[in-house]
Amino acid sequence: MSAPPQIEVADLTAEGLGYRVESAELLREVSLSLRAGEVTGILGPNGSGKSTLLRVLIGALPPSAGLLRLDGTDARELNRRTRAQAMAFVEQEAHAEITLSAREVVLLGRIPHRGPFGGDSPADLDLAQECLTRAGAAQLADRDFATLSGGERQRVQLARALAQQPRLLLLDEPTNHLDVAAQLAMLALVREVADAGTGVLMALHDLAHAAHACDQVLVLHQGEVAAAGAPADVLTPDLIAQVYGVRAEWVTGRTGRTLLFTAL
Repeated sequence: MSAPPQIEVADLTAEGLGYRVESAELLREVSLSLRAGEVTGILGPNGSGKSTLLRVLIGALPPSAGLLRLDGTDARELNRRTRAQAMAFVEQEAHAEITLSAREVVLLGRIPHRGPFGGDSPADLDLAQECLTRAGAAQLADRDFATLSGGERQRVQLARALAQQPRLLLLDEPTNHLDVAAQLAMLALVREVADAGTGVLMALHDLAHAAHACDQVLVLHQGEVAAAGAPADVLTPDLIAQVYGVRAEWVTGRTGRTLLFTAL
């Protein structure tokens, strides 16, 4: 298998982002910087705003406040095609509206790079197969996407995002639905993608995974940033108690550091 291509450097910055639905303020004053080659984790309990933030950043939801810049350009000035050439998004759950094979789903990632009448080129087909292999889904290529398990669909959607060849990759709970071995393989692939120069931003529930896989973390609590920085500096017992409402203790074993939780 060929080495992953080197990706052009890009940065995504958000300053004071907010998102409101009627009287409910779901995000308030959220600022972050996504740098090429780094993995940034978005952490926080259910309902803290992780998925909402990702959808605002990708352009699926309009911010009610703040400024979002891609490569220094106001994101509001960019059309959907330009955004899609730079950024790819993998949601927690994905369903095909029509019958598609896994390979056809992956090839959807090539659409932003085609002309208006372009079809699947031999290079596109080769890239789709390579991305399926990298995502551990090569054996699923000819399967009906709708018949796949949640974990299988997650791997295919990651392959689709890789085929998009984004400079920024946003992932919403990428280890969701995966067994333990597949979770570790997913995190290793995320690291590989970042090491090739892509900026990765992913929402995670597992704090130990975040500590292992992320260069930086941003912790959300009730729609606001509770803390941000290197995992070792941010994920302290005091912060975890404040945000998650549990007592936490870091334990070091033969396989590395992990967290033990007990009720407060």
